[in-house]
Amino acid sequence: MLRRRFLQFTGLSTLGLTGAGSLMAQPMATFPRPEFSVTGVQVRLFGPAFAQSTRVFFLSDTHLWQSDERELPYRQYSERMAAAYNQTQHFQTGQPTNPMQAFEATLDLAAEQKVDLLVLGGDIVSYPSEAAIEWVQGKLKACGIPYTYIAGNHDWHYEGMTGSQDSLRREWSEKRLKPLYQGANPLMSTRDVNGIRFIVIDDSTNQIVPEQLEYFVRQAAFDGPVVLVAHVPLYVPGRPITFSCGNPYWGAASDTLYTMERREQWPAKHSDVTMEFHRRVFSTPNLVGILAGHIHSQSVDVFNGIAQFVAPPNLAGGYLDVRFEPA
Repeated sequence: MLRRRFLQFTGLSTLGLTGAGSLMAQPMATFPRPEFSVTGVQVRLFGPAFAQSTRVFFLSDTHLWQSDERELPYRQYSERMAAAYNQTQHFQTGQPTNPMQAFEATLDLAAEQKVDLLVLGGDIVSYPSEAAIEWVQGKLKACGIPYTYIAGNHDWHYEGMTGSQDSLRREWSEKRLKPLYQGANPLMSTRDVNGIRFIVIDDSTNQIVPEQLEYFVRQAAFDGPVVLVAHVPLYVPGRPITFSCGNPYWGAASDTLYTMERREQWPAKHSDVTMEFHRRVFSTPNLVGILAGHIHSQSVDVFNGIAQFVAPPNLAGGYLDVRFEPA
């Protein structure tokens, strides 16, 4: 049924996506979706879908701001964000901290606890500073935990620099962020851990491109549990416009920040591909959860039986300790 609906969706044939449906062998419709509980930053998913215990740390929105003399030609574009998060308050204790301390503490805990995977969910840096990216690389190497990374809107954005969001993301992903991808496609990648498939999709422009939709469809055709990783939370009814991937109310009329952020204004509405991606995600039988960041506030929602977990910001020490456990 899902394949038929995909093929019938108007407009996808003109985008060259109708082949994606034929590539997909749908997972069983009766996939045993897990139960879950949330206690503080610990998210526990449990059920027969999981073959063995697996532990993942998800962190986003660290907003590291280091720079050196190499940043001089770009200071006109990074000045506001360089001053945005120099000092923060820990989200649990209220004590003074800063993004560097918070990131190091999270990685130290991950190493101490021997987690299976670190998932970096975007906005790890406040702008694509060479010094900050090199610092992150060094800390990840020292930590020794396998990791996967996806960009957030700040990771590739120099405020006031000319160009579309798509072109700037492409440019700075290649020039600066490339080492963090470890050879993976910046827009989409997959990591399988203990029988769980993590599909990582860059929605940092708030929209999805045809290649990403096709990739998700193909990768979700998997006989085990799937987790979607994104930076921007997907739209959930009742949530504000910041849950903006696939949000029917998203668009130029609701874009109040483009002047301050010195970027192009959002288009009038989402593309058909983005809306279809949202529909496909929330009708994927074996999708056991979504991990996202961006909004700097922890939340949990269940839509169409699928839970979306949004992390507290790592700039204030936040992260999610996600545990997958057999029944």
